[in-house]
Amino acid sequence: MRLLDLRGRRPGRAELMTLVPRARVDVAVASETAARLIDEVRTGGEAALLAQAERLDRVRPEQIRVDPADITAAAEALDPAVRAALDEAIRRVRLASEAQVPPAAVTGLAAGAEVVQRWQPIERVGFYVPGGKAVYPSSVVMSVVPAQVAGVESVALASPPQAEFGGGVHPTILGAAGVLGVEEVYAIGGAGAIGALAYGVPELGLDPVDLITGPGNVYVAAAKRLVRGVVGIDAEAGPTEILIIADATARARLVAADLVSQAEHDELAAAVLVTDSAELADAVLRELAKLAAAAKASARVTAALDGPQSAIVLVDDIAMAAAFSNAYGPEHLELQTADPGATLDLVSNAGAIFLGRDAPVSLGDYLAGSNHVLPTGGQSRFSSGLGAMTFLRSQQVIRYDREGLSGVRAGIRALSDAEQLPAHGDAVDLRFEE
Repeated sequence: MRLLDLRGRRPGRAELMTLVPRARVDVAVASETAARLIDEVRTGGEAALLAQAERLDRVRPEQIRVDPADITAAAEALDPAVRAALDEAIRRVRLASEAQVPPAAVTGLAAGAEVVQRWQPIERVGFYVPGGKAVYPSSVVMSVVPAQVAGVESVALASPPQAEFGGGVHPTILGAAGVLGVEEVYAIGGAGAIGALAYGVPELGLDPVDLITGPGNVYVAAAKRLVRGVVGIDAEAGPTEILIIADATARARLVAADLVSQAEHDELAAAVLVTDSAELADAVLRELAKLAAAAKASARVTAALDGPQSAIVLVDDIAMAAAFSNAYGPEHLELQTADPGATLDLVSNAGAIFLGRDAPVSLGDYLAGSNHVLPTGGQSRFSSGLGAMTFLRSQQVIRYDREGLSGVRAGIRALSDAEQLPAHGDAVDLRFEE
């Protein structure tokens, strides 16, 4: 891992934004390909999806839409330990998601004048679950549960066809969908899947959705950008990120283990340590060498740690470490300091924050109860992770009677005339002439 030494410097926010390590990923470069794949699906429907599967996934699914009986069978065939873990993850995510649903509120403004704030679920949602270097049944849980809590009634799940399983969706992903009661699953992947969810495929019985959520590769991210406006999207998810703020009290082996845990996802995964302890930095480097060599995906881990997106950053103090982290806006932020609570007070930007030695990111990936679908690429500076609120729309219901309207009549007249839109005021005045 490269070393970035900021000791003796206190760069401002603008300079920090240029210093933070990032993967060299440009969604725009994939846009032309993604647009072509989407257009193929819009015009060619099922036949285009089958051709794309043969070309890109190296397998032709026997059927794109999975038979509900196969979904049920996959749930029943889950390894008992995996099923128990999924059940517990579902329980915890459901409880945490329920706390995110705001109640309806009524604001009384004057006699006969009130505004009601209500929250309506999105009617139909499409979930994308990737199927590349790893298998993500946990992402099924993280996507579907908050949508169910929000009250979404119609859902469709897409996941790439797997050559290993005869062109079907990976059975563990299919089983997770079955446990959650999802009955509409499609063996489609990549940008074409995003296009299918956005525009629909009539011959498959796939109706267009209103919102698409879920992570994927650069082509999936590009496709989501292209269909935004036709449908809503959660975010343009990129490679996973972990940033750890640690001081001399942290245990080097645990810090290194947490960095490796995210580096095993992808060669472009970002692993960043920010510390005010040069001794800890040296110890972490030694531990990383051992853990990376022993990892199951050693080549992938090593590539991620050696990439431009990963670094050990030396700073003068924890306040500067927090400033660096805020400029970075990490997906996952761990605080392994003597007083994690005090460090938390300095932090403003992160997708999810893990406090102390015994709260690793792996906990959040599976069983913390929090959601692991989080903003990447610095997007946590202005957006949130997936949750029940993602699937809710705020609506204002205006309830005024004649007395309430009378109280603002003169103001509406004055403002509409000032804006040279007198018909606005006329629409109110006419109600008092009748």
